[in-house]
Amino acid sequence: MNNNEWINSKPSIILIGPQMGENIGASARAMLNFGIENMSIVSPRDGWPNARAKSMAAGAGRVLDTVQLFDKTSDALKNLNFVFATTARTRDLAKEVMSPERAMMYARALTQKGKKVGFMFGPESSGLSNEDIAQANVLVSVPVNPEFSSLNLSQCVLLLAYEWQRQTIEIPHEIMALAGTEFASINEVQKLVDRSEEALQARNFFWPKNKSESMLLSFRNMFSRLKLTKMDVQILHGIFKAMEKSRND
Repeated sequence: MNNNEWINSKPSIILIGPQMGENIGASARAMLNFGIENMSIVSPRDGWPNARAKSMAAGAGRVLDTVQLFDKTSDALKNLNFVFATTARTRDLAKEVMSPERAMMYARALTQKGKKVGFMFGPESSGLSNEDIAQANVLVSVPVNPEFSSLNLSQCVLLLAYEWQRQTIEIPHEIMALAGTEFASINEVQKLVDRSEEALQARNFFWPKNKSESMLLSFRNMFSRLKLTKMDVQILHGIFKAMEKSRND
């Protein structure tokens, strides 16, 4: 896949009548954060190019360098096969409404078939007009607080771009940063448990006697729950060595 094919395999972000250059630049950053580079702008309030957009985009300037500028929404959409319109409000138009997750699943399936997909975002103050929404195939509604449903333009772009990335790559749900070490083996942990038990037994820790068995079981279980690294084990051995030395002095 060459670079043009790679870009075309991803959705386009279409900003309709954006008012602030800063929001355009922040949207470009949000897009590139999650691997989307196709941006179209329809009738930006402050014209184009926009110095504030460039400044806000920072390292995502390459998204703005390839922006396609249009005078009308219909012109921005004419080369697309399927268009999603983002909205936070209920409309008077009969239109299917999808969650961001469902919309991106659908978008991914379409792009895998070679279709060109776009997501429309309206002006900051009013959102998309009914005339713009009528040109879309599906609505996308973000589940926000109904008492405060207004999303900043770039925030909305970020949410959709993140969902695209989440749908197209395998994201680990949990990782452990080991900082140059590795997890201790079961045998290494067991040796630590044995040593710590001996040190605590010598100080009569597991008392009274009728509860010592259950205390030992809980003690061993505690170690099995911990995700100890080799360095953790070494440090704990050092602690118990110091305890043993203190007892002997």
